[in-house]
Amino acid sequence: MDGTLLDSLPDLAACADRLLTSYGLRGVTPDIVRPMVGDGVAALVRRLLAHAGEAAASIDAQEATTRYMADYTPRSTELSRPFPGTTYALETLKADGWTLAICTNKPVEAARRIVSALGLDGWFDAIGGGDSFPVRKPDPAHLLGTIGLAHGTPGRAIMVGDHHNDILAATGAHVGSVFARWGYGRPEMEAGATIGADSMIEIPHIAAQLIPA
Repeated sequence: MDGTLLDSLPDLAACADRLLTSYGLRGVTPDIVRPMVGDGVAALVRRLLAHAGEAAASIDAQEATTRYMADYTPRSTELSRPFPGTTYALETLKADGWTLAICTNKPVEAARRIVSALGLDGWFDAIGGGDSFPVRKPDPAHLLGTIGLAHGTPGRAIMVGDHHNDILAATGAHVGSVFARWGYGRPEMEAGATIGADSMIEIPHIAAQLIPA
């Protein structure tokens, strides 16, 4: 979701900046936060505290995660927007008969609120969040569980994502994968993907190539 459907980095980074400054620490910019995104909120907060160094040594990571979520939840769509071409891609995929689902390491209720607030909820048949199953990406069971929620078939599914967790989950689930080059992942994370794409606009055509009707 983050870095694939939504350019959510501005909100994630703004909240990260507020979190650190609330502890009297130096704030962060989006460029600093970008490589920290993709493994869920707890991992993001741990990385923020590690970035702050010795000054953050006494801060409890769990308490900081709770504080981050309390701030982020009501403000998670202040700056976030769908990436260019997202509406076109979703419309075209639906018209082509695809069932759409979101597999994200975000808590499922947070993901639902964000998708709804940005007017995208009508496109998706299921959301598999980071707390929907006993495991999360890169474990393939997270992706397989999400496909199951959407009543899909792994052999007829495609994973689109910008992070190595997405590609690893797809590979483990024997599902074709598209690396979203427009997202937050580093170029080397494309390794192992079936194919890469430069924009959301390309996704319907790629989907038709990978899984012919």
